[in-house]
Amino acid sequence: MRASVAGCRMSLGALVNGLLVSVVAALLWKYTKLSEHAALLEEELHMTQQSQEFSQARIDYHVALQSLQEHGTRMVCTGKMHTDRICRFDYLCYSSEAEEFVFFHSNSSIMLPNLGSRRFQPALLDLSSVEDHNTQYFNFLELPAAALKFMPKPVFVPDVTLILNRFNPDNLMHIFHDDLLPAFYTMKQYLDLDDEARLVFMEGWGEGPHFELYRLLSNKQPLLKEQLRNFGKLMCFTKSYVGLSKMTTWYQYGFVQPQGPKANILVSGNEIRQFAKALMDKMNITRAEEAWKDGESVEKDKGREKKDEYIVVFSRSTTRLILNEPELIMALAQEFQMRVVTVSLEEQSFSSIIRVISGASMLVSMHGAQLITSLFLPRGAAVVELFPFAVNPEQYTPYKTLASLPGMELHYISWRNTKEENTVTHPHRPWEQGGIAHLDKEEQERILTSKDVPRHLCCRNPEWLFRIYQDTLVDIPFFLEVLRDAMKTKPNLKKAKLASIVHPGRVREARCQTSVQTPNEAKLTVSWQIPWNLKYLKVREVKYEVWIQEQGENTYMPYILPQQNYTFSDNIKPFTTYLVWVRCIFNKNLLGPFADVLTCRT
Repeated sequence: MRASVAGCRMSLGALVNGLLVSVVAALLWKYTKLSEHAALLEEELHMTQQSQEFSQARIDYHVALQSLQEHGTRMVCTGKMHTDRICRFDYLCYSSEAEEFVFFHSNSSIMLPNLGSRRFQPALLDLSSVEDHNTQYFNFLELPAAALKFMPKPVFVPDVTLILNRFNPDNLMHIFHDDLLPAFYTMKQYLDLDDEARLVFMEGWGEGPHFELYRLLSNKQPLLKEQLRNFGKLMCFTKSYVGLSKMTTWYQYGFVQPQGPKANILVSGNEIRQFAKALMDKMNITRAEEAWKDGESVEKDKGREKKDEYIVVFSRSTTRLILNEPELIMALAQEFQMRVVTVSLEEQSFSSIIRVISGASMLVSMHGAQLITSLFLPRGAAVVELFPFAVNPEQYTPYKTLASLPGMELHYISWRNTKEENTVTHPHRPWEQGGIAHLDKEEQERILTSKDVPRHLCCRNPEWLFRIYQDTLVDIPFFLEVLRDAMKTKPNLKKAKLASIVHPGRVREARCQTSVQTPNEAKLTVSWQIPWNLKYLKVREVKYEVWIQEQGENTYMPYILPQQNYTFSDNIKPFTTYLVWVRCIFNKNLLGPFADVLTCRT
């Protein structure tokens, strides 16, 4: 009996001990889970705080992470080829450890276009506006969204971002032509790329000497590739656009063929002037714009005196010097009876230089990137570009092409030093500043005796570098003679008409009538009404182009006519079918579309 009671007591004690162990274990398990949850919340809070460092925009980290895990990355692109493609991404990620972008796949991912392995032939898109350059390609690695479990927690960028490469942020021409203009109009193309969007530069350069210009595009500080490491090993852009529009570029730099204007220029001076005005507004620079009335510019102050006009000379302090710059300045002042102002990138802020240039009547400079500032000149101004000895102005025309764009309304003049005794060369400088001492003696001698740099590819041609970095003693009488001759043919751009950039519409009610005079003679009469938009325009010259083609033949007969109807008899045969096209032409070079083809039977 006693043994039985003792056994019962032991069983009860064991039971109580077991229950205590179970309760303690449960409490420990719950505590562990709570600790894990607290740690997770703390980590999410930390990641959220890191995400907030990018922007004042609020982001729910848990929701963003869940969206990435469940839906993965989504991509939709415009453009058929990598050279004209821009892609929008949701949750495109970047691994700073691998230095690669990452596309996370889930059952809800979208990838349009879905190119498969063609995405690597050669790339999904160009990150720069410089077309098909093998240092500017963009692509991404692919991972399943499930791999996120084994990766560092992502930091989310809540801003809408534009991801691109700057081509050469040390050079003003490249900054404006390749970066700022394309980025400005890419941002115009997509409504959510507004002033609160953030630019991300992935080419790997440092800020460069003109980083403040990039800041003008957005209220947010741009991010450099090297800065992305500071925000974690894995960054995910909640919404981003990748790539740049190439529609605003007008020049190719000679990577495949010698440099020159692009074959198909799609931008006009109107778009460039709107861009320039937007940047000037950001820099708090204003100028008296011409008032337009009935398509003509009217100066607000018709009595503005000559003394209010002035000439700007760009002064260089290290290379490509004008050795007699003071004499040149004096000669310009005497020739044109205007003030002459010098500006220098080395000594003045960029905004102060633009403030001066934006009101100038003439800009004079040696060939160089600083001439891109001519896009800030007022309409009717002259751009005078000086070239060193042996450098042919017709082979290096980025600024001539800019000035000549319809709507820029600038008068371009070039001057070339033709006297070898007026040049100072620097053969012992580093090669990138035109030195040739590293070349063999025979090649040095050939370059020294050459009188004209032959056409060449970019970018390290030693003869080109040797000649372009010369200093020049300007032959002032010859320079003024070139200037006088060129100014005689300067158009009155300040009185250009707005209608001069408007194209005609289709001619209306085009019809034809035929008659047979004899078995060997027939007549074809074609008539039409003026384009609809012509009745609202003041156009200096209106003509009509008519093409007549015998059905089945490959050639046609073109005619330029001043009237709206005409009877054709030469080369018109009886009992023959003719195809006739008609279109309108404004001011000799603004062509309208052809009206629907007429089929006329004699």
